[in-house]
Amino acid sequence: MLMQIITKAATALCLVVAMLAVAPTVQPARAAGVTDTEIRVGNIMPYTGPLAAFASIGRAEAAYFDMINERGGINGRKVKFISRDDSSNPRTAVEQTHELVEQERVHLMFGSFGTPSNLATRTYLNEQNIPQLFVASGDEEWAHPKRFPWTMGWQPTFRAEGRIYANYIQAAYPSSKIAVLWQNDQFGRDLFRGLQEGLGFTANMIVADIAIDADMSIDTQVEILKNSGAEVLVLNCAPPISARAIRRAAELGWHPVLLLVNAAASIANALRPAGLQNSVGVISTSFLKDAGDATWKEDSAIREWLTFMDKYYPDGDKEDGNAIFGYAAAATLAQVLTQCGDDLSRENIMRQAASLKGYQSPIAFPGIAINTGPTDFQPIKQMRLVQFDGNAWQPIGDVIESAFAARPGDK
Repeated sequence: MLMQIITKAATALCLVVAMLAVAPTVQPARAAGVTDTEIRVGNIMPYTGPLAAFASIGRAEAAYFDMINERGGINGRKVKFISRDDSSNPRTAVEQTHELVEQERVHLMFGSFGTPSNLATRTYLNEQNIPQLFVASGDEEWAHPKRFPWTMGWQPTFRAEGRIYANYIQAAYPSSKIAVLWQNDQFGRDLFRGLQEGLGFTANMIVADIAIDADMSIDTQVEILKNSGAEVLVLNCAPPISARAIRRAAELGWHPVLLLVNAAASIANALRPAGLQNSVGVISTSFLKDAGDATWKEDSAIREWLTFMDKYYPDGDKEDGNAIFGYAAAATLAQVLTQCGDDLSRENIMRQAASLKGYQSPIAFPGIAINTGPTDFQPIKQMRLVQFDGNAWQPIGDVIESAFAARPGDK
């Protein structure tokens, strides 16, 4: 009897050993969206709808990964970039994100556009431990590493940009009356809040402000702002409305100092539709080079950008700042994935995203670098003022960092 028990036990042990021998080895990098040859990346973009001017961000990102893949990929893996249209509808963004994660099996979400859509998907992605990296929105909500450790922004914050405009107005036009046309959403409110904060006790110089929706006619509103007697007009809205506002002001014979938010500072999508002659002198902010600026004519990064556009995004507009934005954001993700080596676990991807030290995008202005840390989920914290000369954006002044300092009550 004892010998039978021993024999059966030995047989069972051999079966277990044999099963373990043929079982696949589990590695941390082998989640659903990663194989030996591929990493699947999801993205949400407004290819249609009122904010479709920003769609070139996603198209440039897709083209960038086409270029990377043609060159062999990242550490031997090709990037499968799967981008879906939400028409700037948060409900659609949620549906598309669930589909990307649960059906397309993406390993991470990258560069999705807009504050409302990303807020709508943030909780789900964090609950699933899926990176929501380099969100294409300047909201401060993407920098809460304790509450939302899987979500990280990329671009400078709208609030800090508002402070920059306030400081410029105080220095250059200290006694001028100010009017503001602002988009009635979180983007618009954040930037307007920064403008008011930066003006401080001089905020009463804002003599008129009007909130608008992203798809409305604004002829009457511009006329109201003109009649306020304002000498400075801050346009805090999307490119199509900004274009109509600049054109309408010119039609009314109103020529205030024009400050145009970075999100709308596209020659292709705002200034050209507004009329280049009407846009001369417009002030904005930037952190990326302008391919049309003669300053960068011989710059190797700009030459590479132009070559990239010709080969991988020939239908794109080289004067579209959104395309440059997408190119630079995609390059940042490529840097993170390169740093990951063969450990493409989601945990390591976030660890590397929070370990960027002095990363300098070739397409960024000199002196502007990306720095992150375990408690710092705001990669870009520098900008420069720029002015449109009728052909290109020309940098004015030095790199600005002070506007990004935390203020009392910040969370």
